[in-house]
Amino acid sequence: MKKILSVVLALILTLSLAACGSKPATDASGNNVEKKVIKVSTKFVDDEQTAISLKKVVEAINERSKGSLELQLFTNGVLPIGKDGMEQVVQGSDWILVDGINFLGDYVPDYNAVTGPFLYQTFDEYLAMTETDLVQNLHKQAEEQGIKVLSIDWLFGFRSMMTNKPIKTPDDMKGLNIRVPTSQLYTYTIEAMGGNPVAMPYPDTYAAIQQGVINGVEGSIMTYYGTKQYENVKEYSLTNHLLGVSAVTISTKVWDSLTEEQRTIIVEEFEKGEADNLAETIRLEKEYEDLLKAEGVNFYEVDADAFLKAAAPVYTKFDKWTPGIYENLIKELEVIKANLK
Repeated sequence: MKKILSVVLALILTLSLAACGSKPATDASGNNVEKKVIKVSTKFVDDEQTAISLKKVVEAINERSKGSLELQLFTNGVLPIGKDGMEQVVQGSDWILVDGINFLGDYVPDYNAVTGPFLYQTFDEYLAMTETDLVQNLHKQAEEQGIKVLSIDWLFGFRSMMTNKPIKTPDDMKGLNIRVPTSQLYTYTIEAMGGNPVAMPYPDTYAAIQQGVINGVEGSIMTYYGTKQYENVKEYSLTNHLLGVSAVTISTKVWDSLTEEQRTIIVEEFEKGEADNLAETIRLEKEYEDLLKAEGVNFYEVDADAFLKAAAPVYTKFDKWTPGIYENLIKELEVIKANLK
């Protein structure tokens, strides 16, 4: 009898839980909608600003959608990122990828030109470029590949030169061995700047500088301080040769399956997150600049026009880029600079 009673109680509990679980989700207007679970994958670790801002975005979307959306954030490359992550987007998975624009460039090559060397000296210049017809047309091309671009505005800083001598012009780069990641774009860029690119893992650079194998590295202000390179080299030249920025992408198939209200919530909250990320990045760059100066680091402005001209050949080395893309970008940039004055 007890055994029968236990079975009955278990059945009742199971049916009760099933009933609770089958309760339909509602959107912000109270309409019944099918709950959509979307994974958000990124390479950034939890204490990096991009991940911190993304966490706010995910929480806001989940709360604001009142259960019709459940975004799940996975940081530190726990889920596929890079090429593999973009493949998930293209294949129509319930997936949002936050990663480098270069992975968009695998499908629409001109995206890589837009983030090419020495185009921008300020964040505002780049942000204005993303609003041009040139870039908006790239977004349309991405949609033809099954990629909905929600944003290419998640900035995390410029890369500049940490060396054992000041750099103000390309002539100052001659004879310098500079570490670069394994990347054609980085290799071509350092060569165009006048230096000798040396590919090696970043953790090896600290000892390599001490041993004289390399004369410096390139990277952001936060990398400079966080890796303690200021103990080796005290000159930071603001070449701003490449911009660190992430794209936010989702499958067009998934995007089209969402309600208009769900799409609005996602767009608006990612825009808020983008602004939060930008403001915090600017604040942190200033904070780290002060910390580096306290360690005896000297900061230098460079001849931006001289470096821009020197880097022009880089834009001819990629066969898949549209011919004349560099000239078109420069024309857009001239207008942008005039408008920002």
